[in-house]
Amino acid sequence: MTPGPPPGPDGGGAPVGRRLVLGMLGLGAVGLATAPYLQKGLESFLGAAADKDPTGLTGLLPNGGGFRYYSVASSVPRKGPDTYRLTVDGLVDRPATYALDDLRAMKQTRLVRDVQCVTGWRVPRTPFEGVRLSALLAAAGVRPGAKAVRFTCFDGTYSESLTLQQADRRDVLVALRMRDEPLGHAHGGPARLYVAPMYFYKSAKWLSGITVTSEVRPGYWEKRGYDVDAWVGRSNGRDDAPTV
Repeated sequence: MTPGPPPGPDGGGAPVGRRLVLGMLGLGAVGLATAPYLQKGLESFLGAAADKDPTGLTGLLPNGGGFRYYSVASSVPRKGPDTYRLTVDGLVDRPATYALDDLRAMKQTRLVRDVQCVTGWRVPRTPFEGVRLSALLAAAGVRPGAKAVRFTCFDGTYSESLTLQQADRRDVLVALRMRDEPLGHAHGGPARLYVAPMYFYKSAKWLSGITVTSEVRPGYWEKRGYDVDAWVGRSNGRDDAPTV
């Protein structure tokens, strides 16, 4: 067996040389400087992988930002300013279709809240910015008899719903930005629903339709056993701390 280095004066290993210490400090500084770029690269990689993963197994892989990437569709088309459209219809007086630039031109609201997934992971103090859902509903003119709002997505599969009272909350957005950047495809861009006080499955990604209805229609996961009213810490059998 090859002998190891002689013990140092304190009984430990050999003294660490000054050059080695400086080199380690330098590598640490490089790591700090490059961490944001590496993080974005990892998120882009996992997002692209999830987009082509019909098994959903990529959702089990963590990344430094704390998010997981879930999709219930085998693939999701990408939309940009030229192709994205959001329709508001149903029990309204003034149905409308918004392009991405239309939404960006409206008054923006910024919220900073924890994101809590019903599967257990949590990302603290995540900024979201966008148009209040209540503003879009007010512009459409909700008719008497309306009680709920249904949300559909351009993945062709996912859906969600809120009561009209929930939809009118000031902490419910059609989000266009996340973490102070335009909402990327992997996170549901260019626009997604963001329901701050509820578990994250309510915040439907790749939002394309807002339909005012006469009753609540359970969404994709709610048809599979999740609670329709998904308040963080007060639903789905969980006791997580509230996000607001």
